[in-house]
Amino acid sequence: MYHSKLIAGFAGPLMLALGITLLFNRQLFPAMASQIANDYAVIVLSGVLALTAGIAIVRVHNTWTRDWTVIVTILGWLLILSGLVRMWFPQMAAPIATSFAGSSEHLILPGLILAGLGAFLSYKAYA
Repeated sequence: MYHSKLIAGFAGPLMLALGITLLFNRQLFPAMASQIANDYAVIVLSGVLALTAGIAIVRVHNTWTRDWTVIVTILGWLLILSGLVRMWFPQMAAPIATSFAGSSEHLILPGLILAGLGAFLSYKAYA
């Protein structure tokens, strides 16, 4: 439980802040996505960062339980997968990012999900 709360204490506020950022600045993200889509170095570097974070999480918290802590494990594995895809196939990640952020309305639901999940993890970590 210690590792679950520790990781949730880092990931929760970050996800909450990112979700709010998506909601408040969603009109900026289509332009940002198109800029990043043309810079494979940024895509690969973001993959390295995601892979590093994912490995760190899974290394200390690869726990498959039936409570909230499984969210931390799933987050770690999703970061590993996301990082590898960005590193191995940056040319595929670019159009995905562009289509995902093609319209600011497409970012409302992901922003709400990130903010909600971040708030939940923050509550579990700090309550």
